Amino acid sequence: MRATATALLVAMAGLFALAHLMERAGGHPAWGWLSAFAEAAMVGGLADWFAVTALFRHPLGLPIPHTAIIPRNKDRIADTMAGFLRTNFLTPAVIARRLHGANPARMLGEFLQRPRAERGAGLRAGVAGLLADVLESLDPQALGEQVRHVLAKQAGRLELSPMIGHALGAMIAGGRHRPLMDMLIRWLGGVLEGNEALVRRMVSDRAGSVIRWTGLDEKLGSSVVDGLYRMLAELLIDPDHPLRAKVDDSLAKLAHDLVHDPATRAKVEAAKARVLANPAAAEWWMGVWERLRTGLIAAARDPAGSGSLDTTLAELGRGLSEDPRLQLQVNRFARRTAVGVASRYGGGIVALVSDTVKRWDANTVTARIEGAVGRDLQFIRINGTLVGGLVGLTLHAITQAL
Repeated sequence: MRATATALLVAMAGLFALAHLMERAGGHPAWGWLSAFAEAAMVGGLADWFAVTALFRHPLGLPIPHTAIIPRNKDRIADTMAGFLRTNFLTPAVIARRLHGANPARMLGEFLQRPRAERGAGLRAGVAGLLADVLESLDPQALGEQVRHVLAKQAGRLELSPMIGHALGAMIAGGRHRPLMDMLIRWLGGVLEGNEALVRRMVSDRAGSVIRWTGLDEKLGSSVVDGLYRMLAELLIDPDHPLRAKVDDSLAKLAHDLVHDPATRAKVEAAKARVLANPAAAEWWMGVWERLRTGLIAAARDPAGSGSLDTTLAELGRGLSEDPRLQLQVNRFARRTAVGVASRYGGGIVALVSDTVKRWDANTVTARIEGAVGRDLQFIRINGTLVGGLVGLTLHAITQAL
């Protein structure tokens, strides 16, 4: 486009020279009109060439005042750009207003429900490959320790006792603990069946020598075992057994204490702290993390094994599209996150933009801004040439009419 605009200016100069010679030689009167058009077109083209060039550099290398405007003012331009970005895009009020009424959760849900080809297989493969590269390049031990530290820190802040108490209370109120109790009773029956000899021997060891001498210890052991079997059977058959009621009362009291009793809550927090500080827990987490990491890498590297991932994404998208309550929660989280990022890091982002532009040299700033504006700069020169020619024709017509 620069060559086209320059060629048009050269063509106007050639047309002016030809028309001027033909007019002086007494040629057709039309040559006067062409001469006026070409002369004004040259003036318009040169003026706009000077104006466009003066924005980015000194025309013909001459240090004419008020030229090379962008290189001389690049620091001020950087601050202006950063201020514009900060004022119009990165303030919490602007972001909240932009996101008000928007439903990014539904849009994400609709996107996830599309077939994989429509979602962009290239984008998905690129993201998967990038994830695998990142997971393989980072030190697994250091990354696992960092993730464990973050999770432990968050778990340390989270008070588990009220959560466990509320969950246990809801389970008892709905009777959902009874199947677990039945399972526990059956498990105890299996343990008793597998350790009958041990129970009999314990009874015999604790019996007196007179009882063992008379042989009653064996009968006593059998009675104890039979009594335990009978009690477990009654517990399993009778849902209103008194022992069950006592267990329910004990669980209800435990649920209440977990929520309201400071001593119980302190014990749970102390137990949580011991678990988090236990080296065995750290080793367990590192094993879980390594399996998770290798599984993620394998899934990212294996495009053929992505069917379950696509199904999971589609189910997630369906939930986001059809559940208004889930949309409300996701949208609220997105708004809070965006506003929080703007509040915490808006100044840093603006400073990054400003400092980056200031560190560029004048030629880099000029080249990037000129490249961003692009072809329109040369259209200014072309339009200036053509408009100048039309103005020249108009003035020539006015002088001929007078």
